[in-house]
Amino acid sequence: MENMNSTPMANRFTIGIFGRRNAGKSSLINALTEQNIAVTSEVAGTTTDPVYKAMELLPIGPVVFIDTAGIDDIGELGKLRIEKTYEVLRKCDLALVVIDVGTGVTQWEKEFAEQLIKRKIPCISVLNQCDKHMPDADELEKLKQELKTPLVCISCRSGMGVDELKKQIIACSNYEDKEPSLIEGLIRPGDLAVLVTPIDKSAPKGRLILPQQQTIRDIIDNDAMAVITKENQLKDTLKYLSQPPAIVITDSQAFSKVSEDTPPEIPLTSFSILFARKKADLAEMVRGVKRIERLSPGDKVLIVEGCTHHRQEDDIGRVKIPRWIRQIAGDDIIFQWASGAYYPKDISEYVVIVHCGGCMLNRREMQYRVETARQQGVYITNYGVLIAYVTGILPRALKPFLDASIALEQNGLM
Repeated sequence: MENMNSTPMANRFTIGIFGRRNAGKSSLINALTEQNIAVTSEVAGTTTDPVYKAMELLPIGPVVFIDTAGIDDIGELGKLRIEKTYEVLRKCDLALVVIDVGTGVTQWEKEFAEQLIKRKIPCISVLNQCDKHMPDADELEKLKQELKTPLVCISCRSGMGVDELKKQIIACSNYEDKEPSLIEGLIRPGDLAVLVTPIDKSAPKGRLILPQQQTIRDIIDNDAMAVITKENQLKDTLKYLSQPPAIVITDSQAFSKVSEDTPPEIPLTSFSILFARKKADLAEMVRGVKRIERLSPGDKVLIVEGCTHHRQEDDIGRVKIPRWIRQIAGDDIIFQWASGAYYPKDISEYVVIVHCGGCMLNRREMQYRVETARQQGVYITNYGVLIAYVTGILPRALKPFLDASIALEQNGLM
């Protein structure tokens, strides 16, 4: 579990470490973090599941390194490990491909490099064990041409070249290209936002849930102010203010009451809708929610939760969303679920995907999921959009977002 004061994994710059078995991937993550994080061995295939290590790497800031299984793993289990390794690519902002200097570049590295180019993932090739043999200039140039990437010579054993690799990571990180904030364009410095945060059984004791924490931080980072209240105290909170807030942001499950208690001239939206805009494609999710009306008996709906959590008696993903969809489309809809890092490659059997807000997933992963749905002809929406739709307040919840409002009008939802 992440410390409440630490940067969430989803907000960290993600660096994946890839390569053939025994190329030195685990040794590299140990060298970069200066800790014995990953188990190393002369036996090929020591790393089975991806290993995550969060740290600070200035001037990038919070990063997470992911050590993966060999891209040349063998056997039935090996195929599963390779599949997990390729899943890691979906969330990587930068890839390090480790190559043993003794073996050199093989077809494995070439094919993997092609995948990185196809997915537009920046890459650095890392030539390991150069303390045993340092290639000359001609050899290095040939390797660069084969891989089409920057190349750094290192030795995980002696530490040679590790500092140079860190410099190259920083140079390739584009760390100054910041993602849009959750509240971008909604408030200005000095504005006040009211956040409605129901406290229920799903909220960790003594803590706010992650979307609420991140929204508060974004508001503060933008030199604005946040007032926090529960849904049954919103009316009184608004009365106490000397002037109306710039926006009210609520947990989606309190949408109906919050909409009723918020004057129509005050903009209103939800945490989940903010996350759909920041990490995915809000307009696409607006188009997806309309498709639910046209579901037929036997159609399949996939409900995706980006984290795993203890199921509540009236769990939103397992109970409430299926109930709402059946109220719209009938009782003969087939529901299936996916949670955590798992996301099916083939989703073509589903008509609609209903995804959570994705607070535990990074932007690259969420955009991969939306793009996969688009390519396979599957509609996708999210919890917040669906809840606003079934409660009849979607037009109001999307009014602050021009593109989504246009999509709403074009799909006849106004």
